[in-house]
Amino acid sequence: MAEKLMEKSCIEFADALAAKISVPGGGGAAAYVGALGVALGNMTANFTTGKKKYAEYEEDIQRIIAEGDIIRAKLIDLVFDDAEAFEPLSKAYAIPKEDPTHDEVLEQATINALAAPLEMMRQIAKAIELLEELKVKGSKMLISDVACGAVMSAAAMRAAALNVFINTKSLLDRDLAAKLEAEADELLAYVPRAKAVADEITDYIRG
Repeated sequence: MAEKLMEKSCIEFADALAAKISVPGGGGAAAYVGALGVALGNMTANFTTGKKKYAEYEEDIQRIIAEGDIIRAKLIDLVFDDAEAFEPLSKAYAIPKEDPTHDEVLEQATINALAAPLEMMRQIAKAIELLEELKVKGSKMLISDVACGAVMSAAAMRAAALNVFINTKSLLDRDLAAKLEAEADELLAYVPRAKAVADEITDYIRG
């Protein structure tokens, strides 16, 4: 099922998310929301490029478009990666505790399952940096879309973090758990930055 997740329509994806099946779950949803957040930024950039009023930012806008496309594609891929990592983890949890391979297999499956949500956080952080730029350099006609992208990015970041912490909680290697959690905590510092973008734009819109 994992390989077909992003071939679904929006309706089908939401139905799958609501169904009594393991994937997609919170991690896949976080990546998808993150992809939508950066997509709103790219829409703003695409409407800004070529406009005389924003000519001074043209080079930056072109860079933002290119970087945003890469981030969006990576986040979409991470929907699949997150789902693909779940099956081995699920099987590892099913190994009887008295089995001598239990701890080792479960530990490795958990580490593998951590990779996708942590990478989501890294990509979303990059997206928030682009949205911060677009708050200043993007067309004011689409400024509300930049704010919406920031709100979605903040939510996606927090959701991805939860998927990191639920896995680090069960790691036997507590030093590795602490290292991964420290990186996640650093990336969570982007949440107030995204909120600041949305708040400043809200104030601008409401006067």
